[in-house]
Amino acid sequence: MKWPATIAEAKRLQEEMVGRVRLTPLTCRPLTIGGVDAAYGNGQTVAAAVVYDYPTLTLREEAVAALPTTFPYVPGYLSFREGPAILAAITRLSALPDLFIVDGQGIAHPRGIGIATFLGVLLDRPTIGSAKSLLVGTYDEPPAERGSRTPLFYRGQAVGAVLRTRQGVRPLFVSPGHLVTIDEAADIVLDCCTRYRLPEPQREADRLVGTRKRDFSPL
Repeated sequence: MKWPATIAEAKRLQEEMVGRVRLTPLTCRPLTIGGVDAAYGNGQTVAAAVVYDYPTLTLREEAVAALPTTFPYVPGYLSFREGPAILAAITRLSALPDLFIVDGQGIAHPRGIGIATFLGVLLDRPTIGSAKSLLVGTYDEPPAERGSRTPLFYRGQAVGAVLRTRQGVRPLFVSPGHLVTIDEAADIVLDCCTRYRLPEPQREADRLVGTRKRDFSPL
């Protein structure tokens, strides 16, 4: 794929790709779940991809890749800043997992195609967006108990769930990316949360990219 060089080109690609998004129930229970995340340093985007067995949450594999950062930071266009490095890390895995949890938004996005949705369409894999903060939409605060959730609405439609993954801890903003429903996305994210706020595949990808970004020399 030729990556857009401008915001206008990126917007046109998002508008074309959103027509390919399918929010359908999972065809089977995933046996492996991947997590991806990216960070910046030394003029590069460093990305990590990890794979866990599910539901045991045993770490199976991990990979890291780094590419020059060529796209500016603009809210709503994270796919084009982080996507190339994330895809490079994914290609270093021995096999694609059955589903990905992505640190970012799914359809809870101004044009309905956050980075989780973008990756899902490109890979033709179920993807879930698990974001630490709100990008778009309105919601009622979920109760303090673990597992509590409330709908996330945007432009009059439900686009995700605000999910409390730990007692009294700030919720996550979970939205389906591709080939999964809102309820399934929230259930899987909660299943993958053990002692921490983040689901294990996402947390490990975040940890890995944070430690490895120092390994790459400045450009």
